Amino acid sequence: MPRPRSRLATRTTCGVVAALGLFLLIPSCGTPSKAPPPAGRVVVFAASSLAEAFDDCAGKMSEKEVQLRMSYGGSQLLAAQIANGAIGDVYASADERWMREMIQGGHVVDEPKVFAHNRLAVIIPISTQSTVEKLQDMARPGVRVVLGVEQSPIGRYSRQALAKLSTLPGFGTDFADRVLANVVSSEDDVKQVVAKVQLREADAGIVYQSDLTDAVSRYAAVITIPDTANVVATYEIAVLRKSANPRAARAFIAFLLSSEGQAVLAERGFLPAVTP
Repeated sequence: MPRPRSRLATRTTCGVVAALGLFLLIPSCGTPSKAPPPAGRVVVFAASSLAEAFDDCAGKMSEKEVQLRMSYGGSQLLAAQIANGAIGDVYASADERWMREMIQGGHVVDEPKVFAHNRLAVIIPISTQSTVEKLQDMARPGVRVVLGVEQSPIGRYSRQALAKLSTLPGFGTDFADRVLANVVSSEDDVKQVVAKVQLREADAGIVYQSDLTDAVSRYAAVITIPDTANVVATYEIAVLRKSANPRAARAFIAFLLSSEGQAVLAERGFLPAVTP
């Protein structure tokens, strides 16, 4: 006749089963899995002067599984597009003014980062009959000058430089006024200023030093603006509030501020993010 099972054994067995069940319900205390690295598409609204440098950055970021999609233009035009509902992930401005507009309009998140600086230069078309050989020639009657529109960063910086030149010996206090009287075209962004000079539709134009690429140098010569009259352009970048991929957007900004990103910008003629 089988021996009856003791109550103690039954309780012990039930206790083991209950303990095992409880153990299975307790989450593991091991190291949590790391989040995957940022990836995917990032739509970048960027000042036109950044085109070559940011195209280089796009190649670097693609190696990191981040695909940059660029929209270039005058900083003021891009700001207007964003304010009117254009969707993107990052805004990169060639000056602080339009970034302030984006902040005041509530269009960006995080604090904007300064990622580069730039300086100005005058370009003239390469010609044996050039009418401009020195800065003072820009004020001579009949000289065709092209500038950025006053609302654009390059237009504002250009007018600041002309005002500074008017204070230097050999230019005259009315130098800026005489140059502005010679303006035959005001362009929305600096690339359009470059194009006018390359096509010889203007005798001189004020651009950024970073615009002095090998391609431009085949058609245009450079006249240096002295440091005492030059202007330091400040470039800022921020993540847009409506970004669909803020992690990847911040990864791009971090890349620009890294030694690798700063090297890419330097190769394209930009000054480092720290104030020069």
